[in-house]
Amino acid sequence: MYELHKHGVVILDFGSQYTQLIARRVREQNVFSEILPPETSITDILNREPAALILSGGPSSIFGNEAPEFDKAILDTDLPILGICYGLQLLAHHQGGEVESTGQGEYGFAEIELDDNSGLFDSVPQTSKVWMSHMDRVSKIPNGWHTLAHSSNGVIAAMANEDQSRVATQFHPEVAHTEAGKIILHNFLFKVANCDPSWTPGNFIDEQIALIRKQVGDGKVLCGVSGGVDSTVVAALLHKAIGEQSTAVLIDHGLLRKNEARDCVNALKTGLGVNIHCYDESETFLSQLDGVTDPEKKRKVIGNQFIYSFDRISEEMGKMQFLAQGTLYPDVVESGVSKGKTAHVIKSHHNVGGLPEDMEFELVEPLRELFKDEVRNVGRELGLPEILIERHPFPGPGLAVRIIGDITRERIKILQEADQVYMDILHEDNLYNDIWQAFAVLIPVLTVGVMGDQRTYENLLGIRAVTSTDGMTADWFRMPADTLSKISNRIVNSVRGINRVVYDITSKPPGTIEWE
Repeated sequence: MYELHKHGVVILDFGSQYTQLIARRVREQNVFSEILPPETSITDILNREPAALILSGGPSSIFGNEAPEFDKAILDTDLPILGICYGLQLLAHHQGGEVESTGQGEYGFAEIELDDNSGLFDSVPQTSKVWMSHMDRVSKIPNGWHTLAHSSNGVIAAMANEDQSRVATQFHPEVAHTEAGKIILHNFLFKVANCDPSWTPGNFIDEQIALIRKQVGDGKVLCGVSGGVDSTVVAALLHKAIGEQSTAVLIDHGLLRKNEARDCVNALKTGLGVNIHCYDESETFLSQLDGVTDPEKKRKVIGNQFIYSFDRISEEMGKMQFLAQGTLYPDVVESGVSKGKTAHVIKSHHNVGGLPEDMEFELVEPLRELFKDEVRNVGRELGLPEILIERHPFPGPGLAVRIIGDITRERIKILQEADQVYMDILHEDNLYNDIWQAFAVLIPVLTVGVMGDQRTYENLLGIRAVTSTDGMTADWFRMPADTLSKISNRIVNSVRGINRVVYDITSKPPGTIEWE
């Protein structure tokens, strides 16, 4: 058990689409949070020495056969508990209250009015807007409990036991639409649960350096880098922790952005003093991907080949026992690795779900419990240049998951050129840093066009730009019309093979950020 994990919050995930948001909002207040499956035993929870529990929302009804199992002993613990949505109904039902299903729920904005402005609702306005998303509701609170707030629809919006060691909201305080959500969570963390705000970049770095030294000992580490902020921070952490015992390697799989391998090596070698080597493995990767069109198979093929290439390279360097990579918490969550039977695999990440079983390396993954913005803050604490820290996320499989269908050298070159034009214009119009992630997608559709009085029949290009804080949810970026026009015109006129550009305006959910 790591010291920084103690006195934080354990979140039991009952299947809510917002569970990762809860974790993120808790961490924003410098309190460690960890998501666990609902059936986690009270023994496992107490072994983590948390300061509090949060019971998430979820799509089930407490009356249904599909209701997730959980260890009812958690209700007898002395740990403070916050129930959210389904968590409120669960607390009410198991503490002797009554929950009813009327067939008419609340979805979207609602207005609540406070009945008790102490504890959980200290400093919260008497009336405020919240985000509701529920079907069932509490019709009678348990004996010894009282109502903290009610909604304009007459629904019990929040309740608590006598000393507010058990509190619950029918609405979602973690969602940005809840006006006082940050205050409510702050009150739970520090007025109800007395959490320790020790989850800071500086403390994280100190702990990880100690953990890396303990894990590696006198061994040697091969650090895979891509030029993105995740692998750059890993390389910097390893350099700080074990110095020359770590060697950074960039494998050019032929699916990087234009000039990316060259620029990455220069930035790390010159800017950070990292000992880095670049290997062109493009022929091997592209031959493995020949004829592969399924996105999940692409990811697994690339994940496997990365390990095999690293294994061969490490042998050439003298046997390396460890492989370091920039796996993040969303990678683990979306791959379904860290959770129980209620988890859905959204997509395999090449460095989580695509690793071969016969891998000879021991993994070093110091960022495995961080969200992307936490990684950026760690990078700043390490003194990395802002140009590296603010770089948009780039998937490990690279352009393989941005070329829909067959991957060929010709299609790679077309996408590289178009993507470069797109990024150049975002920088020109000072929009790059307003966007969480932007990229182009080559779509296997040919469309008719007219250029120079001649008919063309060429590729369709999709462009995407989203805003987000952690990558778990995202909204499409409202790109200025003049910028969109400039992007389309310049790409069509300068990139041979594209004659039409479309803009993706899908948020996450229901879509994912990447197309594959």
